[in-house]
Order: sequence, then structure tokens, then C-alpha cells
Amino acid sequence: MTKTMVITGAGVGLGRALAKRFAQDGDQVVLLGRTKSKLDAVVDSIGDRATALACDVSSADSVRETFAAIKSQFGKVDVLINNAAVFEPYKIVDAKDEQIISAVMTNLAGAMFCARAAIPLMEKGSHIINVTSESVGMPFPHLSVYRSSKAGLEQFTGALAQELEPEGIRVTNVRAGQMYEEGKSWDVDPEARAAFGKAAIAAGINLLERPLSQFESVTQVFRNVIDLPADLHIGSVGLGARHP
Repeated sequence: MTKTMVITGAGVGLGRALAKRFAQDGDQVVLLGRTKSKLDAVVDSIGDRATALACDVSSADSVRETFAAIKSQFGKVDVLINNAAVFEPYKIVDAKDEQIISAVMTNLAGAMFCARAAIPLMEKGSHIINVTSESVGMPFPHLSVYRSSKAGLEQFTGALAQELEPEGIRVTNVRAGQMYEEGKSWDVDPEARAAFGKAAIAAGINLLERPLSQFESVTQVFRNVIDLPADLHIGSVGLGARHP
């Protein structure tokens, strides 16, 4: 049966790959993101099964307005994937106010805002998936805010799963590893990127030698989690890239 799937951060990367995959599978996808032009480009490549709505998940008002539009157009949400994230390396002592606020509000509060808005539109059998990061369990330097926000999201996932179990709504955490796609660029200050790479090597993590998974490969895991039989639940999935 066709599902209505809402995906945040859907203009690029994993969110875009998930939207294309689910639309290809026959589902209706609603793409959320801050940059409408990026969303529109994805919709153009998908067709009628995709809808783009500009939404800043770090803003409670923006989320409320967006989910009101979703309710008006679709009436329900079967799957919410909280994928939007801010990833920027820096040492906390050097962090600007807006860097800390942006990461915490997008990576953690944004997922909370979206879940709060989606739950009233969900029925028994619906699913919320929160995307976190392998960095939660690894000694990545210069990522204290990012790692903390993602660790908080994992705690929220477990608490929300307990809260929604009586409603028959499943909540799953997907902890993703390094992913890649052709044409992907990392819009980070070159000095910060170089400092991150140097500090990572000092911590025993060589970013250039680590394996990368493809976004298209990762979408299969989300498909499997969503299509679980009704009597099964996966609370957390950990994905790690490997050299083929």
C-alpha cells in the first residue's frame, strides 16, 4: 500500500536518495528543506510522486506551518525520516554562537519539532526514523557539538519509542557511517577542514583511508526497516561502510 513519507534534509545527499528510492517504489514523498530550489530540482527528477515544501526544521513555527500544509494536502503521515543535519567541525573553544545554536537546533530540536507535528497525523503502523551518526561511538575530534546533538537524538529516539508504543507507532534510530555520491561537495571552511583531518589522524582516524558507502546502498536499509512485519520492531540500526 502506498505510504506518505516525509523526509527532512531532502534536497541533497541521503535525503535526496531516499526520496528517489521511495518514489520509485511507488510511495508518495514529501521533501522538506531550507532551500526550495534544491527540493524543486529533486521533484523534477522524480515526478508526480514528490512534493517539495520549504521548511527550516530548527524553527518551531516553520515546522508547524509545514505540517499544517501536509495535513491539508495529504491528510496523514505514514513515515517521518528526520534526516536534516548540520555537520561542521570546530573546537568548542573556537565555536561561534550561531554554529552551536544551528547544530543543536537542527540536529536535535528539529527532530523533536517534526516528531511533535507529525504524531497527530500518524496512525497505528506508522514509523519515525531518526538518522544519527557513527561519530556518537567513535573518538572523532572537533565534533563535540555534532556528536552531542546526535547522541541526544539517540536518547530521544529511545524515549519516544517508549512513549509511542501504546499508539502502535514505531520509532527507530539509524546510526549511519560515512557516505558518498558522485558530485558531493563539503561546504566547510578549508582551514577548519584541514584542522579536522589533522586532528582525526592524531586520534587514529585516517579519513582518506576509511571506506565509503553509497547513499543508494543505504536506502535499502531504510526500506527494510519500514517494511518490517507488524509484530517486529528494530530500535536501532548501526551502519558502517566497508571496502567492497
